[in-house]
Amino acid sequence: MEVGSLPVELWRLILAYLPLPDLGRCCLVCRAWRELILSLDSTRWRQLCLGCRECRHPNWPRRPHLPPVSWREALHQHALASRTWTQNGSDLHSSACLHLFRRRKDRRVWHAGTIAGGGYETLRGALAAAGPYDKVVLHAGVYEEQVEVSLKVPVEIVGLGKLGDVSLLVSFDQQCPTARLCNLVFMPAWFSPVVYKTSSGHVQLDNCNFEGCQLHIRGPGTCQARFCSFAQGSSAHFLGVTISLMDSCEFSGGDSASVTVEGAPVSERNWAFKHLVALAKTFTMMTSNGSTEISNQGGKDSVGAGSHVNTPLEGVNTMEDWNKQEVDWEANWAKQKGGGSLLPSQDGTVIEENGMETSSESSEEDDEQDGEKGTGLKLSYDQHGLAHLSKADTPDSSAFPALLSLSAELQRDAEARDLAALVQGCLLRRCLLRDGKGGVHLCNHGQARLEANVFRGLNYAVRCIQNAKMVMLRNEVCECKASGVFLRLSAQGLIAENNIHSNGEAGLDIRKGANPIILCNRIHSGLRSGIVVLGNGRGSIRSNQIYGNKEAGVYILFNGNPVVSGNHIFQGLAAGIAVNENGRGLITENVIRQNQWGGADIRRGGDPVLRNNFICYGYSDGVVVGERGRGLIEGNHIYGNRGCGVWVMSSSLPQLIGNHITHNRIYGLAVFCRKDTESAVSREGYRSLQERERGVGVGERDRGGPENFNEEGELMAWESDIDSEDERFSSRRPITVALVENNCISHNGAVGVYVKSNEPLNVVANMVNSNRGDGVSVIQSAQLTRLVGNCVLCNGWTGVAVDRDCRVELRGNGVYGNNCHGVCFRGDGLIVENDVVGNNAVGIRVMDNADVKVLRNRVQVLRGYGISVKERVRGVVQENLVYQSHSASTKTPIRTNKQNLECVVLNNSLLTPRSQALWTLDNPPPRPHNSNPSSVTPSTLPTHLAITMTNRITTSVESGCHNNSSIFCSIL
Repeated sequence: MEVGSLPVELWRLILAYLPLPDLGRCCLVCRAWRELILSLDSTRWRQLCLGCRECRHPNWPRRPHLPPVSWREALHQHALASRTWTQNGSDLHSSACLHLFRRRKDRRVWHAGTIAGGGYETLRGALAAAGPYDKVVLHAGVYEEQVEVSLKVPVEIVGLGKLGDVSLLVSFDQQCPTARLCNLVFMPAWFSPVVYKTSSGHVQLDNCNFEGCQLHIRGPGTCQARFCSFAQGSSAHFLGVTISLMDSCEFSGGDSASVTVEGAPVSERNWAFKHLVALAKTFTMMTSNGSTEISNQGGKDSVGAGSHVNTPLEGVNTMEDWNKQEVDWEANWAKQKGGGSLLPSQDGTVIEENGMETSSESSEEDDEQDGEKGTGLKLSYDQHGLAHLSKADTPDSSAFPALLSLSAELQRDAEARDLAALVQGCLLRRCLLRDGKGGVHLCNHGQARLEANVFRGLNYAVRCIQNAKMVMLRNEVCECKASGVFLRLSAQGLIAENNIHSNGEAGLDIRKGANPIILCNRIHSGLRSGIVVLGNGRGSIRSNQIYGNKEAGVYILFNGNPVVSGNHIFQGLAAGIAVNENGRGLITENVIRQNQWGGADIRRGGDPVLRNNFICYGYSDGVVVGERGRGLIEGNHIYGNRGCGVWVMSSSLPQLIGNHITHNRIYGLAVFCRKDTESAVSREGYRSLQERERGVGVGERDRGGPENFNEEGELMAWESDIDSEDERFSSRRPITVALVENNCISHNGAVGVYVKSNEPLNVVANMVNSNRGDGVSVIQSAQLTRLVGNCVLCNGWTGVAVDRDCRVELRGNGVYGNNCHGVCFRGDGLIVENDVVGNNAVGIRVMDNADVKVLRNRVQVLRGYGISVKERVRGVVQENLVYQSHSASTKTPIRTNKQNLECVVLNNSLLTPRSQALWTLDNPPPRPHNSNPSSVTPSTLPTHLAITMTNRITTSVESGCHNNSSIFCSIL
């Protein structure tokens, strides 16, 4: 009969009554009939799938309210999986040719229970009569055996009726090659909580419930469990398994781990190994194509294969947006500029202008400049050695490195690729683990693969310890009371494309030598940090989105040493990355943006490498180097932050090399001091800080604090992982003086480089230009601050300002085109071999009780004096060359106080312009002379910079140094 003889709708109505075998026969008629049968997916195929007693809804237990992609395909996959146990046919292959004519022995069906017409009364009696591959049907009732039941021959045990009608209080010991149990409820026998165990054969469990009991599988035995429920503390234990599959199962209400995998896979394989491997690879292929995305319940975020890369960067500002926001801010700041006023929207943050020259201070110069309103001849200084840094453009969001997909990461990482191909051990897929103590526990070289599962409401989701290895793909881990995923004691694994969110502690907790590969995950909305690495933990953390966590996105401490690369860390309620308590790490090529505290926060012995990151649009400072912080901070773009670009405490020893620090609202680089109110941090002191951080009250502390979720009894407090071996210093050559070298510090809202410190500081070969305040302002410097080979260009006020009682050396700098004085010096030190050209007021102004030597400088100003020595200055002004802008000028190029006999002025020269052709800076060319940017490496210092050993001097200074802290940047 032709399909076209009747309307399609009528055919569908007729075919809806056909059983499954007849539908299969109709598909074989012709292509038109096949297409017609396939079109019944949402009607007849759905009805057949839901009516099968051997399985449940295809998306149970994770998403039973959502239909599958295809009901027919779901039924097809179930039919294939349910027959795995029968594929052991070696006993029937009597010869190589006769098996083609072999006829399988008919399977017999045996009944047990209270039935009319016969049958066995007990399960043991039916099993005794059953032959190989026979079927035992259990009728409704409760079956109990007083001793262990051994399965000697392959057998299928099926419960009749609805799930729950047949209950077994039996302990099975499988001694045959294969068996299948379906539609049964298992409860523990009186003598053992273990209801089923096997050590060599294969068992298939379909649509069964386990209540308060245990399933034990020992290698080379295997297990395939589908649509099973483990409730009331039930659990599955796998010891040395080569492979076992737990598919679409539910675990709930346990007081220990729901699934425990222990021991390395044994070398021996049973007959089912190759079949289960084929099923596992099929599922992995399906999920990699995006067909099994995990969706959060209640409309939360979803994680699916490939969706990670295309997630837009919501809320990313551009520099145009930032500049628009700055218009009102700049106007208000200009009105309030006269006396260290508070900045708009920065309560309690003071821009100190002690070193800035106000218009009233320079008013006495103005009446001597009236005759020189013309510009005169200007010296060219464009060819200085740092010209390449002045051309750097500020990037916008289009310059952010893109997140790589998992496939791209696997292509470039052979180790991750090998882990992704791992199919040994226990395979847990499409399962729901909820409302218990633990999800999956791996230990003692155990191996597991977790795919597309949901872990919800547990104390912890996954715990991997003692050299165990796991692959964790496309899972959802949420609402855990402690951390979501724990890795300890040299554990390894691949953790990729998971959605880890809303956990009570860290999303991932890595310590004690664990070394996982963490790729392409979304880690967000945690009540504490996103990822914590401590206690000699390592790991490679790449291409993740880490956002919206209440504490640091990535927290490294206690000798933690991970590689953090290519991640987007944003919109956190604390720091983006925090490195603390002797933490280390290589932090490269990340986008760290829009965090409430510092983009990167380093303190208390933290010693990371922070290289080539974008740290931008933060609500506080870009990089914070707090008390006793160290580290190499190199090649980063730090811009658009509402606080300082880089905030450094004087007791720290960072190396800032080759960074672009631009367009930040306050200082570009600020170095501050504060009172040392505490000595070395004790473990007890750190714990009290943690308790304050977590809000632990006195009563809770007396009760022992939060519950200890660790089976080994280790404390949850991170300080318990301090390693006795002191490895906190990296292989980089240690330094004794903080170093700021080869940076571009420009277009910041206040001073470019602000120093208020009690420690020595080296500022070398930096471009400091176009900042709204001073270029460099040294307010306090109890020990020597060296400014060597810098270019201080076109800043809104004085080029270099040095306040009273400061010790500063200026050598080989170029100070050009600033809006006020070139150098204003009130402290003690040296001003040697600098070029001070084109500034709008006095070139070099020395005043108060300064004790200074001004030697061999080249000075030219548009107005005012070349060198002005005022008041009771002590020192020497010698061998300086002053370029006079106006040939007809009669003004003395060097102004001194004739009554001051303590300042010696001798052998200075005046050069008057004759022609523009001869009016240049040459022999030597404009300073600074440096500087091939490629010649400066993290491990080498410039040869012209002498680093000497200095003694650490701890002094008490007045309070009020930038409020004694960075803006909202204190992590502890």
